[in-house]
Amino acid sequence: MDNNINIYLQALNSANSGIIITDNTQPDNPIIYCNKAFETITGYSHNEIIGHNCRFLQQQDRNQAERQIIKECIIQEKECRVEMRNYRKNGTLFWNELYISPVRNSNDEVTHFIGVQNDITDRKSAETELREEKFSVEKKIKERTRELLDNEAFLSSIIQTVRESLLVLDNDYKVLSANTHFLNSFKVTNQDTVGKLLFELGNHQWDIPSLKDLLTKILPTSNPVIDYEVEHVFPFIGKKIMLLNAYRIEFEGQYKDRILIAIEDITEKKEIDRRKDDFLSIASHELKTPLTTIKGLVQLLQRMVPKDSNERYISMLEKVSIHVDRLNELITSLLDTSKIQSGNIEIHKEPFEIDKILKDTIETITVSQPNHHINFEGITGTIIMGDDLQISQVINNLISNAVKYSPNSQNIEVYANKVGNFVKISVKDFGIGISSQDKAKIFNRFYRAGNIQKKFPGLGIGLYISHEIIANHNGTLWVESEPGEGSTFSFTLPIMKTNDNE
Repeated sequence: MDNNINIYLQALNSANSGIIITDNTQPDNPIIYCNKAFETITGYSHNEIIGHNCRFLQQQDRNQAERQIIKECIIQEKECRVEMRNYRKNGTLFWNELYISPVRNSNDEVTHFIGVQNDITDRKSAETELREEKFSVEKKIKERTRELLDNEAFLSSIIQTVRESLLVLDNDYKVLSANTHFLNSFKVTNQDTVGKLLFELGNHQWDIPSLKDLLTKILPTSNPVIDYEVEHVFPFIGKKIMLLNAYRIEFEGQYKDRILIAIEDITEKKEIDRRKDDFLSIASHELKTPLTTIKGLVQLLQRMVPKDSNERYISMLEKVSIHVDRLNELITSLLDTSKIQSGNIEIHKEPFEIDKILKDTIETITVSQPNHHINFEGITGTIIMGDDLQISQVINNLISNAVKYSPNSQNIEVYANKVGNFVKISVKDFGIGISSQDKAKIFNRFYRAGNIQKKFPGLGIGLYISHEIIANHNGTLWVESEPGEGSTFSFTLPIMKTNDNE
């Protein structure tokens, strides 16, 4: 039995928590046992602790509500847990997390109480620091809010001078304010606009289900509406095409959601683009007919070359043929651009093997670009439903660009692999690369990066055509690039089926 008691005492002395036992049969519940951890936490020795009530650790700090909680628990003979301030022998404060539990004998009488305490000073310090940090942040927010309120009139004057129509809506989509440009552009007054629902303005020109759906997603998700086109016959100003952008904004301190809507009249710009497309279409068609005749005559001259013709004559005919082919490709691209813009591009979809198209296109380019090494890796073994000529055009354009914009590198890498239900084709070069600003616009019609305008000729339509072709095949075309590190153009196409021969 003594051995068991010694084992229990050793276990208690090994604990990291301070443990005491008080005798409830004696007056004032004196401490009759404490472990080593309790001595370490309090700074008192064993002899200085035994016989005291545990309240001696509060010293003069006796107005703590937790003392009354402990007293009531002892009277009611039940368990309790408190966090309270205690003081070590040297007078330093420490926070004590105390658990008290009664010990009953066979007659269900409480003979002792066991107290377990942990030093939670570090945790309390962290909580205090968090409260102070929270107070500091709240103070800064209030100061910032005052600054914003002070600048409200200044910001309002800026909005009024912006040469774009602006509306501010509340979270019920009622107009809170409209700038002067909006009122002048739509020939309305403040009374006609402020306080009205956006969807009820004018002749309900903004009452568009898809626009409503987009706007209702702004407040909960903060997703902006970007470049939303509205074509409508507006009161007083006639038929217009408007470009709408909407953003969620918050005013600090007031915690009220607002929606800022910017409206740009792009009617004239659309008309200019239409005329430009018409011109390109007509010019391309007019050039195509005489060019076809010229090409036929050149081919006829090449077949009828006299036997005694010198090399210079033959070379000149070859150069004329090459330049006629280049001009023909350019006109074809312009025609494709015009068809894409008008929505008249034709797609003849049939099943084809993507691996074969890749191989044939690469072999053709290799013949015309003998100074570059095109390394092709990957076999997908898949069938694609699409226009094989258009897909070949995309591959040809990407590889040709890789050659063109890599003047100091002869290596081009082409990869093909399956990604889920898609085929992914990548063309990697080691050329001049593309900046982040240019990457955002690289697939726009007629866009060319600023650093290549003079050094590399072109119209900026090849990537635009490629992007639209892939989009029309339910795929995606994108670029990854860093200036000076080369570029990787990749596109995906949905797989129709796997080639049975693979």
